[in-house]
Amino acid sequence: MRIALIAPGFIPSQTANSIQVMKMAQALAAEGYRVHVFTPGTEEKISWKDLEAHYGLAHRFKVTRLPARPLLRRYDFAFTALRAARAWGAELIYTRLPQAATLAAWRGWPSVFELHDMPSGIMGPWLLRRFLRAKGARRVVVNTHYLAGQLKQQYRLPSLNDILLVAPNGVDLQRYVKLPSPKSARKKLELTEAFTAGYSGHLYKGRGIGLILALAQHLPKMRFLLVGGRPVDVAYWKGKASGLKNVQFTGFIPNAELPLYQAACEVLLIPYSQRVAGSSGINIAPYTNPLKMFEYLAAGRPIVASDLPILREILSEQNAVILRGAQVQTWVTALASLQRSPRWRAALAKAARQTAADHSWEKRARMLLRGLPASR
Repeated sequence: MRIALIAPGFIPSQTANSIQVMKMAQALAAEGYRVHVFTPGTEEKISWKDLEAHYGLAHRFKVTRLPARPLLRRYDFAFTALRAARAWGAELIYTRLPQAATLAAWRGWPSVFELHDMPSGIMGPWLLRRFLRAKGARRVVVNTHYLAGQLKQQYRLPSLNDILLVAPNGVDLQRYVKLPSPKSARKKLELTEAFTAGYSGHLYKGRGIGLILALAQHLPKMRFLLVGGRPVDVAYWKGKASGLKNVQFTGFIPNAELPLYQAACEVLLIPYSQRVAGSSGINIAPYTNPLKMFEYLAAGRPIVASDLPILREILSEQNAVILRGAQVQTWVTALASLQRSPRWRAALAKAARQTAADHSWEKRARMLLRGLPASR
């Protein structure tokens, strides 16, 4: 089957959105489907070598940039992408772009629409309702049970229960096989040798970066490695960390290199606040299903995370240390206890890997397409 994956944003980019799109495209290609990604941008050729390094890809698929005018809010791109998809011979449209999902479904094309938060504004809810009524609508995919419940309640989805699928995000398990020990990984990366707590991802508001710096003050013999972030955010937090010799910021690291940096840590952190900013600045705390969580699990390192209900859909006391509130002393105590207890760390690591095994991108791709009705 030929699947056209219409991306809502630019590729390549550093957003979690673009990473998730490319990982799903690769997973579908690995499952034997012919995949063509259409993304906004200029029509210049995209270097596969650059994409491979940026996203850590192992399976090739087509990627085409198509023009999109900012003032037209992706509506022009949706039309152009669907025309290109038809010319290519697409048999299924898969997208997180509501304009493309709705237009394709109303034209009768078999369509899968993925959402990671509730539709917003005036057009968001309108487009989803039109999609659900359209002949081509095959499936609405969400990555959390909480979001599924909200959609059922607001859009009366119980009567269309067969169309709604909960599929959490995933991880490239093969990239986390036989990772070196933390000490060996640090040596390869030429990092300072010390017990290390790590964080990977963006440094937006609500991600707990201030808490990590406070922990560094209280635990001066422990290293804190922060991997990722836009230059402006890295510069801001470096200023806040001035004088802390046990904190290191790497800036953006290509996804292909990320597992080694995560492996360089004895402990991995998700210190989210009750409000978490996404790339747009909107609070994503009620819906977030962070890619780092699945990567941390696959890395087989103990996770210390904030007690957010949405994270508990995947994390539990068996595979992570879950802490209520942002009291620095609570986090200091947890990290110090983990440092003193290799057996506890090993037990958490084993449970983490077992959880990760259920969340490969390939398994998610199979879930996405399983049992799709031929018509509605």
